[in-house]
Amino acid sequence: MSTQIAAPRSQRLDPKYSRANKSRGSFEMVAWLFMRLSGVALVVLIFGHLFTNLMVGDGINAIDFGFVAGKWADPVWQFWDLAMLWLAMLHGTNGVRTIINDYAEKPATRVWLKGILYVATIIIVVLGTLVIFTFDPCIAGSEIAACK
Repeated sequence: MSTQIAAPRSQRLDPKYSRANKSRGSFEMVAWLFMRLSGVALVVLIFGHLFTNLMVGDGINAIDFGFVAGKWADPVWQFWDLAMLWLAMLHGTNGVRTIINDYAEKPATRVWLKGILYVATIIIVVLGTLVIFTFDPCIAGSEIAACK
Protein backbone atom coordinates (compact mmCIF):
# COMPACT_ATOMS: atom_id res chain seq x y z
CA MET A 1 0.00 0.00 0.00
CA SER A 2 1.48 3.32 -1.09
CA THR A 3 0.81 6.47 0.89
CA GLN A 4 1.04 9.73 -0.94
CA ILE A 5 1.63 13.02 0.78
CA ALA A 6 -0.60 15.76 -0.56
CA ALA A 7 1.06 18.88 -1.89
CA PRO A 8 0.96 21.94 0.34
CA ARG A 9 -2.16 24.05 -0.08
CA SER A 10 -3.93 21.18 -1.87
CA GLN A 11 -7.15 21.87 0.06
CA ARG A 12 -6.90 18.44 1.66
CA LEU A 13 -7.99 19.98 4.94
CA ASP A 14 -11.27 20.80 6.49
CA PRO A 15 -12.64 23.85 4.60
CA LYS A 16 -12.56 25.95 7.78
CA TYR A 17 -8.74 25.90 7.56
CA SER A 18 -8.46 26.89 3.91
CA ARG A 19 -6.94 30.28 3.23
CA ALA A 20 -8.53 33.05 1.27
CA ASN A 21 -6.82 33.87 -2.02
CA LYS A 22 -5.75 37.41 -1.33
CA SER A 23 -2.96 39.08 -3.21
CA ARG A 24 0.07 40.26 -1.27
CA GLY A 25 1.22 42.59 -4.00
CA SER A 26 4.80 42.23 -5.07
CA PHE A 27 6.25 41.11 -1.71
CA GLU A 28 6.50 37.45 -2.70
CA MET A 29 8.16 38.39 -6.00
CA VAL A 30 10.72 40.54 -4.15
CA ALA A 31 11.30 37.71 -1.65
CA TRP A 32 11.80 35.24 -4.52
CA LEU A 33 14.25 37.58 -6.25
CA PHE A 34 16.09 38.21 -2.97
CA MET A 35 16.62 34.45 -2.53
CA ARG A 36 18.29 34.18 -5.94
CA LEU A 37 20.48 37.27 -5.60
CA SER A 38 21.46 36.62 -1.99
CA GLY A 39 22.29 33.01 -2.90
CA VAL A 40 24.75 34.17 -5.56
CA ALA A 41 26.27 36.76 -3.20
CA LEU A 42 26.56 34.15 -0.43
CA VAL A 43 28.43 31.76 -2.71
CA VAL A 44 31.02 34.49 -3.41
CA LEU A 45 31.24 35.54 0.26
CA ILE A 46 31.50 31.99 1.60
CA PHE A 47 34.11 30.80 -0.90
CA GLY A 48 36.13 33.99 -0.32
CA HIS A 49 35.91 33.36 3.42
CA LEU A 50 36.95 29.71 3.07
CA PHE A 51 39.78 30.51 0.67
CA THR A 52 41.20 33.21 2.94
CA ASN A 53 40.90 31.14 6.10
CA LEU A 54 41.95 27.74 4.80
CA MET A 55 44.14 28.18 1.71
CA VAL A 56 46.17 31.32 2.38
CA GLY A 57 49.02 31.13 4.85
CA ASP A 58 49.23 28.10 7.13
CA GLY A 59 45.67 26.99 6.45
CA ILE A 60 43.54 25.61 9.22
CA ASN A 61 46.50 25.40 11.61
CA ALA A 62 46.73 29.20 11.67
CA ILE A 63 43.12 29.80 12.75
CA ASP A 64 43.09 30.88 16.37
CA PHE A 65 42.19 33.92 18.46
CA GLY A 66 45.10 35.92 17.03
CA PHE A 67 44.07 35.11 13.46
CA VAL A 68 40.54 36.40 14.05
CA ALA A 69 41.88 39.45 15.90
CA GLY A 70 44.19 40.29 13.01
CA LYS A 71 41.48 39.73 10.45
CA TRP A 72 38.91 41.87 12.23
CA ALA A 73 41.42 44.68 12.69
CA ASP A 74 40.82 45.38 8.99
CA PRO A 75 37.45 47.07 8.21
CA VAL A 76 37.23 45.18 4.90
CA TRP A 77 37.05 41.84 6.74
CA GLN A 78 34.62 43.25 9.27
CA PHE A 79 32.32 44.28 6.42
CA TRP A 80 32.86 40.94 4.63
CA ASP A 81 31.89 38.91 7.69
CA LEU A 82 29.01 41.28 8.50
CA ALA A 83 27.64 40.94 4.95
CA MET A 84 27.98 37.16 5.19
CA LEU A 85 26.16 37.08 8.55
CA TRP A 86 23.31 39.36 7.46
CA LEU A 87 22.78 37.74 4.07
CA ALA A 88 22.92 34.20 5.48
CA MET A 89 20.44 35.03 8.24
CA LEU A 90 18.02 36.88 5.96
CA HIS A 91 18.31 34.22 3.25
CA GLY A 92 17.64 31.44 5.75
CA THR A 93 14.82 33.33 7.44
CA ASN A 94 13.12 33.94 4.11
CA GLY A 95 13.41 30.24 3.25
CA VAL A 96 11.97 29.12 6.58
CA ARG A 97 9.20 31.76 6.25
CA THR A 98 8.26 30.18 2.92
CA ILE A 99 8.19 26.70 4.47
CA ILE A 100 6.00 27.95 7.32
CA ASN A 101 3.60 29.56 4.82
CA ASP A 102 3.43 26.31 2.85
CA TYR A 103 3.00 23.82 5.67
CA ALA A 104 1.51 25.58 8.72
CA GLU A 105 -2.18 25.02 8.17
CA LYS A 106 -3.77 27.22 10.84
CA PRO A 107 -3.31 31.00 10.70
CA ALA A 108 -2.51 31.17 14.43
CA THR A 109 0.23 28.54 14.02
CA ARG A 110 1.75 30.52 11.13
CA VAL A 111 1.72 33.73 13.19
CA TRP A 112 3.44 32.07 16.17
CA LEU A 113 6.05 30.22 14.12
CA LYS A 114 6.94 33.28 12.07
CA GLY A 115 7.01 35.44 15.22
CA ILE A 116 9.50 33.06 16.85
CA LEU A 117 11.53 32.95 13.63
CA TYR A 118 11.71 36.75 13.35
CA VAL A 119 12.65 37.23 17.02
CA ALA A 120 15.41 34.60 16.76
CA THR A 121 16.71 36.21 13.55
CA ILE A 122 16.82 39.68 15.11
CA ILE A 123 18.63 38.39 18.20
CA ILE A 124 21.27 36.54 16.17
CA VAL A 125 21.84 39.43 13.74
CA VAL A 126 22.14 41.99 16.56
CA LEU A 127 24.48 39.82 18.65
CA GLY A 128 26.60 38.87 15.62
CA THR A 129 26.89 42.50 14.56
CA LEU A 130 27.89 43.52 18.08
CA VAL A 131 30.57 40.81 18.19
CA ILE A 132 32.04 41.91 14.87
CA PHE A 133 32.18 45.62 15.72
CA THR A 134 33.01 45.45 19.43
CA PHE A 135 35.58 42.65 19.25
CA ASP A 136 38.57 43.59 21.38
CA PRO A 137 41.68 41.48 20.78
CA CYS A 138 43.19 42.63 24.06
CA ILE A 139 42.49 40.17 26.83
CA ALA A 140 42.10 41.75 30.28
CA GLY A 141 45.43 41.69 32.12
CA SER A 142 47.38 40.91 28.95
CA GLU A 143 51.07 41.78 28.87
CA ILE A 144 51.03 42.46 25.11
CA ALA A 145 52.48 45.90 24.37
CA ALA A 146 49.78 46.80 21.85
CA CYS A 147 47.08 46.26 24.48
CA LYS A 148 48.46 48.65 27.08
